[in-house]
Amino acid sequence: MPVTALVSAKSCGVTACALALTLASGRPSLLAECDPAGGTIRAGYLQTEASAGYGLYHLAKAERTSPDALANAFASHLWPLDEAGHRQLLPGLTDPAQAAALGRTWPALAQIFRVLADQVGHDVVIDAGRLALHNGQLHPTFTPAPLLHQADLVLLTVRGTEQSLTLARHITEPLVAELAEHGTGADALGLLLIETGPYRAHQVAESLKLPVLAALPYERETAEYLTLGGQPPRGYKRSRLLSQARTATAQLEAIAARRQIQQQYPPQPATAQLAGVLERLTRNRRGGARG
Repeated sequence: MPVTALVSAKSCGVTACALALTLASGRPSLLAECDPAGGTIRAGYLQTEASAGYGLYHLAKAERTSPDALANAFASHLWPLDEAGHRQLLPGLTDPAQAAALGRTWPALAQIFRVLADQVGHDVVIDAGRLALHNGQLHPTFTPAPLLHQADLVLLTVRGTEQSLTLARHITEPLVAELAEHGTGADALGLLLIETGPYRAHQVAESLKLPVLAALPYERETAEYLTLGGQPPRGYKRSRLLSQARTATAQLEAIAARRQIQQQYPPQPATAQLAGVLERLTRNRRGGARG
């Protein structure tokens, strides 16, 4: 199953898209909210159900203790997004000031995500937020670069508007160079188009010189529910957004599988430190929400 990272040049619906893909997946799925600028799902979609005692920052604290502590803590910091616990969330940071503590944690998390995808069969979706550049390269603190390096696919999320495309043009070249040098290859990068604005998929692809790997409709009520929470709109589960997200997850899986075959990109074996992650996630997928 693929590890897919979503990024943007500016706030562009990354979190709503990542949540839609996770909820629409037909397989066990994990959404990792890894935006160094802070997570929004806890206060939005979850309506503060998940306390600050869960999430990414606590894994950074555990990793500073030992790799074993991180592996053992990982499953206990996931929050169920459905009653059966097949779709789970790793809640993000509650304070952007915490981002500096994650520098040495990103590589270990990238390894865990690879094992979840390759050996446990999870769809892993990473909300990496807005990309930050420093001297023409990904910022070492404000971008989770190691997660992008290990991802099967990196989706630059854009809208079909001139403003969105103009902002995206500034980061495509550094991102291509980063993935070519440190990632699974420049061809891991593609576009996730939010279908709003005058430009269609072929025009967006031509403008940014990147393929559109998936497209999702802009459906205001559903997007607001995924962003802000509250009562779901009528017909939410049959919405165009979730319907196309289901199609998109199948498309992305097929693209990732082709890349792995072409590159003979082998699954990463689990280390002894990750044995606890495998055991806990396969034994118990946290059926039901916490009280």
